[in-house]
Amino acid sequence: MIHEVSGDILLSKAQAIAHGVAPNDHFAHGLALSLREQWPAMARDYRHYVHQTHPKPGELWTWGGAGGVRIINLMTQEGGHDGNENHGMASLANVNHCLKRLRHEVEHEKITSLAIPRLATGVGGLDWEPVRALIRTHLGDLPIPIFVYTTYHKGQQADEPGIQ
Repeated sequence: MIHEVSGDILLSKAQAIAHGVAPNDHFAHGLALSLREQWPAMARDYRHYVHQTHPKPGELWTWGGAGGVRIINLMTQEGGHDGNENHGMASLANVNHCLKRLRHEVEHEKITSLAIPRLATGVGGLDWEPVRALIRTHLGDLPIPIFVYTTYHKGQQADEPGIQ
């Protein structure tokens, strides 16, 4: 079930946090920057992964850290492997592919709850309504709580129904 919530996604008690990035992302802006600051090992591991595998938009990469934290990096944005920090905008096609893969990851890994921001609408540049529709299409019938953080309030824990 999808719950739209307000608060700081970094304070989520969900088992996993998913967010959008570019394949060459340096985690320098928005939520990616906050995630890098909180879990610097994730950003280092992501850079290593990118150099080894050269992922493409529409793919995902999951990172697990100390204490059971799980971050799912959805490659919603365009971006090459030129070492350039500038990456392209997100596309609805990439978001669609990422959400299909995210659903598979949630089911395969038996993830029990998920937090996701207004995916690809910040640095990615997409309008929220079509992205919201894709989230509902691909994740809406999953039997787990999915918390879509629609409004950011730094340092404020969101009310996440069904999470202890």
